[in-house]
Amino acid sequence: MATERDANLLYVDRLSKAFTIRQGLATTRFIAVNQASFTMRCAAPEILTLAGESGSGKTTLARMILGLIPPTEGHIEFRGQDVGVIKRQNRRAFMRQVQPIFQDPYATFSPLKKIESYLYETVHNYRIAPRAEADRCVDDALQSVGLSLEEIRGRYPNELSGGQVQRVSVARALITNPSLLVADEPVSMLDASLRMSVVNLFKQLKEQKGVSVIYITHDLATAYYAADRIAVMLRGWIVEQGPVEQVLGHPLHPYTQILKASVPEADPDRKWRDRTTLAAMETEEYLRSGCRFAGRCPLATDICKEKEPPEVQAEGRAVRCFLYSQP
Repeated sequence: MATERDANLLYVDRLSKAFTIRQGLATTRFIAVNQASFTMRCAAPEILTLAGESGSGKTTLARMILGLIPPTEGHIEFRGQDVGVIKRQNRRAFMRQVQPIFQDPYATFSPLKKIESYLYETVHNYRIAPRAEADRCVDDALQSVGLSLEEIRGRYPNELSGGQVQRVSVARALITNPSLLVADEPVSMLDASLRMSVVNLFKQLKEQKGVSVIYITHDLATAYYAADRIAVMLRGWIVEQGPVEQVLGHPLHPYTQILKASVPEADPDRKWRDRTTLAAMETEEYLRSGCRFAGRCPLATDICKEKEPPEVQAEGRAVRCFLYSQP
């Protein structure tokens, strides 16, 4: 009998990942991702953004979803199948359906290999098409990202622009006809003029091909433009999650409010002293008792320093904050 969970494309349930850091003779255990949960539905392709400053656990969460590292607790289901126990013979099928796109497009490809060779290797390794149809398969993927095989054939990565190389990276992922792309900071290495072309590409893939995207970024401007939903991460916690218009239009969690306030505005009358600056990643925030944001939060109270805040529903989204859990 089909269950509600069978209708999920991706089901992430209370996922945690702990690491141990050695400092001299001492070791410290910290939880890089802590009880993260969210769902993506099969019937409704969407772009879900994981947002937060550096060191918030976004990439660690993505690597667990891709099956690259195992979770310490919790589990991940893709189309009803537990990712953590996929057998070796089924791993190829999973990897066909869930494809990564990495941050640095030039690090994705060797400068010593012609860039189309990676596309042909993907066709061959995943047995997408016979050799006689490889050209058509590669060209179809490139056409879907606004390029062509003729345009890139015989060229090395450094002979293409950053935007073109990242589009080739997306095309390589699309060759397997995936259901889900996991894009980790895919525009952070690109010039501002090229970022929107890649972000628009993700929106087109969702609307025209039904591909869902997990879009990892610290850029709230592109997150607001591209995403349907957003999950804001802080030191391993998802502190606010919901429709992007609600979360970024009217943020509830103090951390989300500070993230939004840190986005530069084209306002010549706004003084720099009015800007809120986020602190660099601090190990002590991961190890702090109570709320990990309590040391920086302007609204923190005694309970924030003593207990971890629960996740509650407020104004159409999930928020992890005592401000909304008290009567």
